[in-house]
Amino acid sequence: MVKDTGTGIDSEILPHLFTKFSTKSNTGTGLGLFISKSIVEAHDGKIWGENNPGGKGATFSFSLPVHEQPTASKEN
Repeated sequence: MVKDTGTGIDSEILPHLFTKFSTKSNTGTGLGLFISKSIVEAHDGKIWGENNPGGKGATFSFSLPVHEQPTASKEN
């Protein structure tokens, strides 16, 4: 989880947050969250972002499934 206390996510951007080139910044490329989503989904995970209660900042979270490693079989 990544949490800040900035201005939060603009309501116009929120539905498109993880789309390629989605930004309201003059300095950003709009690729960071798109790339993050691609990486997380490549590992069968989920990523999401939401504004914090009270309008102070935003929180980004992701989850990844736990995959058990196959155990090596012993030959007798």
